[in-house]
Amino acid sequence: MLWNLEPGWLLMAVALVAVVAFFFGVGLDAIMREDGFGPVGNMVLLSAGFFGAILCANFYDIVLSDMTFAMAVGLGGVFALFALLAFAKAATSRL
Repeated sequence: MLWNLEPGWLLMAVALVAVVAFFFGVGLDAIMREDGFGPVGNMVLLSAGFFGAILCANFYDIVLSDMTFAMAVGLGGVFALFALLAFAKAATSRL
């Protein structure tokens, strides 16, 4: 799916995801405080999880032509990456 986008559309997709991720990253930083990664760190993790899940789905030949399914895959990747790293940070900080 991402490989079929023109460079302009890909840039717009990355920019849109980054802006939305920053918005949610600020909210998560206010909620999680020291257990979070900061607003920009949260944004990077959320963006990386979204695009990483879409690229992983493309690698396994999962068709993401339906935008609702593509968003669900991306948000699932965001949740999985963020939950895994937040758990790892909480576990290491309590040692």
